Amino acid sequence: MGTEKSDEKGLSVSVKMRLRLGRKVEKLKKLILELGAQVEKNVRLSVQAIVFRDPEMAAGIIDGDCVIDAAEVDLEEECLEILALHQPVANDLRFIVSVLKINNDLERIGDLAVNIAETAVVLPTRREMELPFDFGPMAHKTQAMLKKSLDSFVNLDVEQALEVCAQDDEVDYMKHLIHEKFLQKVRAGEDRLEALVHLFLVSRHLERIADHCTNIAEDVIYIVTGEIHRHRGAEFSVK
Repeated sequence: MGTEKSDEKGLSVSVKMRLRLGRKVEKLKKLILELGAQVEKNVRLSVQAIVFRDPEMAAGIIDGDCVIDAAEVDLEEECLEILALHQPVANDLRFIVSVLKINNDLERIGDLAVNIAETAVVLPTRREMELPFDFGPMAHKTQAMLKKSLDSFVNLDVEQALEVCAQDDEVDYMKHLIHEKFLQKVRAGEDRLEALVHLFLVSRHLERIADHCTNIAEDVIYIVTGEIHRHRGAEFSVK
């Protein structure tokens, strides 16, 4: 039987490779959490820009989206390099594949924060128009889902991830209620229809953010259990 070569420190090649992979995985965790923190901040500020009609805050979010885009590209390149050079298997492979997907979801959430901010840029010219929809509960729930989905990733906590998946239905219902109010305004002959449409679309953007949070939570479940949670709903249980 052959023996595996060791370096001057007595470490075998396979051990060194595993150590390098471990460092790469830790770097991925750091990068994805930094991206998540920036995305969380942008979502929060975009909602505040709507509430306070703050075009300068909104412009900062729009202009700063390039930072999120660049971070998403860097993270993807890191993942692809690990896959190419280390050929990870089992838990490491699941983790890296999931990070690739979570990375994309966070970038899309960043884009949706920009969409909300763009509405805030339009609204200051219509200060006399009160917000016809109460976005507060929906925005709060969506931001809580984003935080919890990232927490579930940090802690690899399936229970937290399942809570995020369950909350998606609540956000969908809130969006449905806003849609009904929107239709009532249209039927009543609202004369500021363009502004009304912009405001209604905010609820759509929040709903899509919640969907991406659910995707992140489902990826956490996959990392921990190896099972794909999509389309399984309440029937899923932790073994």
